[in-house]
Amino acid sequence: MDTNKLHPRFSLGRQSSLAPERDNAAAAEPSEALDPAVRLMYLANEGDLDGINELLDAGSDVNFRDIDGRTALHVAACQGRTDVVDLLLRRGAGVYPQDRWGSTPLADAMYYKNHDVVKLLEKHGAKPPMAPMHVQSAREVPEYEIDPSELDFTNSVCITKGTFRIALWRGTQVAVKTFGEEVFTDADKVKAFHDELTLLQKIRHPNVVQFLGAVTQSSPMMIVTEYLPQGDLCAYLERKGALKPVTAVKFALDIARGMNYLHEHKPEAIIHRDLEPSNILRDDSGHLKVADFGVSKLLKVAKTVKEDKPVTCQDTSWRYVAPEVYRNEEYDTKVDVFSFALILQEHINLSEGC
Repeated sequence: MDTNKLHPRFSLGRQSSLAPERDNAAAAEPSEALDPAVRLMYLANEGDLDGINELLDAGSDVNFRDIDGRTALHVAACQGRTDVVDLLLRRGAGVYPQDRWGSTPLADAMYYKNHDVVKLLEKHGAKPPMAPMHVQSAREVPEYEIDPSELDFTNSVCITKGTFRIALWRGTQVAVKTFGEEVFTDADKVKAFHDELTLLQKIRHPNVVQFLGAVTQSSPMMIVTEYLPQGDLCAYLERKGALKPVTAVKFALDIARGMNYLHEHKPEAIIHRDLEPSNILRDDSGHLKVADFGVSKLLKVAKTVKEDKPVTCQDTSWRYVAPEVYRNEEYDTKVDVFSFALILQEHINLSEGC
């Protein structure tokens, strides 16, 4: 018996977020999609609520799956058809069907950034995919793991370029960097999260922001660091204007001590690669600490590094980036010296009497 005739493939519109041939899938002709076995999926793709109700009233299975295991709910989630998703759920659609690649309607909606559909599916009990760094055994859970239920975001506000938020953790204010839904479907972002986490565990210095822990076993994943309520150097310079020479020198020494620690780190030097005033924070005593290692690199001593792909303006601010990084050439710790020089120049220009 030809199973393809019993379970044809629906390939019109966006495909499963995990399908390997997703980008090259050929869309079916409408006449093929209108086959009675997949008519419900076609109507879900088109957003035809009346047609869907007619089919379901006539006895069609709301949970019909094509040969790839996809349902009408998968299709509506991919297309961002919130009204169709709502209708299918009210008519008995299963909220957690998995296609042949293991993708669910929620995972598809997250991949295509259909946020209203995500909220609706979660409201009906859909659970996000397992965190990419999830471990199977309790023995493998990292020592730095923080229970997300201990993080209180009540009255939370965004800080430092909107990347971090303030939260309370065991009675102490902390800064929390949250990684969004796109992490689950972007291998590069999963690697970036893992690299940043690996690096943060290695560093401890008075002029470097202290890593406290992370959430890796549930969604959303987070990195938790100490919170410095005095804000970043950029905001301070905008607020204060001209600096006294003694203050400019004090700030420069704080940054230099932090960066020297990173560059002298053994067995691998650490290149910050995004050194700029907004990534330098002030503590209550007025001292500066280097922060935000999202695009930092570990470097074998006496060697250089080259990116697999160019750094983009989404990764860092071009204003303080060394030319060799901008041109995607090999580079080493000297790129941070370039950035430091520009910051120092700003301090000198702002200093009174200079």
